[in-house]
Amino acid sequence: MRELTNSLLLTLTAVVLVACGSQAEQAAPPPPEVTVSQPLVGEVVDWDEFPGRFEAPQSVDVRARVGGYIQAVHFRDGDYVRQGQLLFTLDPRQAQASVAAAQAQVAQAQAQVNLASTEFERSETLFGQGFLSQSAVDLRQANLQTAEAALVAANSTLREARLGLEFTRVTAPISGRVSDRRADPGNLVAGGSSAADVLTTIVSTSPIHFAFDASESILLRYQRSARNGRAPLRVRLQDEGDFRHAGYLDFTDNAVDGASGVVRLRGVIQNADGFLRPGMYGQVQLAGVAPYQAMLVPDAAIVTDQARRIVYVVNADGTTAARPVELGPLVDGLRVIRSGLEAGDRVVIEGVQRIMQPGQPVTATAGTIQRQASEGAQPVRAAAAPASSASFSVGG
Repeated sequence: MRELTNSLLLTLTAVVLVACGSQAEQAAPPPPEVTVSQPLVGEVVDWDEFPGRFEAPQSVDVRARVGGYIQAVHFRDGDYVRQGQLLFTLDPRQAQASVAAAQAQVAQAQAQVNLASTEFERSETLFGQGFLSQSAVDLRQANLQTAEAALVAANSTLREARLGLEFTRVTAPISGRVSDRRADPGNLVAGGSSAADVLTTIVSTSPIHFAFDASESILLRYQRSARNGRAPLRVRLQDEGDFRHAGYLDFTDNAVDGASGVVRLRGVIQNADGFLRPGMYGQVQLAGVAPYQAMLVPDAAIVTDQARRIVYVVNADGTTAARPVELGPLVDGLRVIRSGLEAGDRVVIEGVQRIMQPGQPVTATAGTIQRQASEGAQPVRAAAAPASSASFSVGG
């Protein structure tokens, strides 16, 4: 009886297991759906990224060349002024009196020259007739030369007095944005030296400079690449999402700082509307190498596998395979793949999170990879993202 009972139990267990197996097979989920595309092949440029600040190409402290009382101010604080535009007027009356006195001295000296010239001519005539000695002629000639020298000195004094009168009109030495006035009408200001009172300041803003520091390794790479022409660059302000202010590199300092190991570089950016101001902070991207052909995939297609970066590709039989890749910079929203992929590979660009392991079957749908050009980008087609190939670890 016990043997019969055990036999029945074994039979029932087998039936239950077979039934469960059938249900499991019926409930197996379908292969996950993913979107695949071949890598996008295009021309890219690596960009090195650095922080920096805008600088004025010209900055001038406006001082009066002569001292005096300010009579009038002829600009509004913060105006854009043109070179030669009148900014301040000093009380001109003292300078006008000096000009009048110098003019009188010139007239007096001219009269002395006329008299000495007449006497010299008369002495030559008398000497020819034998009525005057040679020494008397020489004396009158010396008197004429002395009078002519006094006239030259008087004219010089007159020119100086006229300059003093001209300097009572303080004009803009350069075109640019003027600061606020530092002295109001009625104030006595000193002038004529570097210690004179600063009346206002002017900075030029169009074009404008962007200065930044780069490491010695970056400098060496640029020098060895033997670039033709000026290296393009572009700048992003603190509140901007893309690098829209385009320019070019125009200056590299003549020495590397021995303490920090960095070298100062400077770019030029057109600023016709005056929006960019000296002292503004920004991030600059500098074209690192000449344009080259590269494969690009969406950054979302890249998976971190411990220390490796991989992408999944779909084989012809519908199964997935992991490909370790070497990454480059972001370009137009896509990641450059330096190695690890072939141009004909079908890369999983959407749904990669549904893949649990390599070899898993999937249902692949064809998709497309598109570049998203940044606003204001250079014609060389590069992206608003730091270049992973840059080596900038000293000095920021």
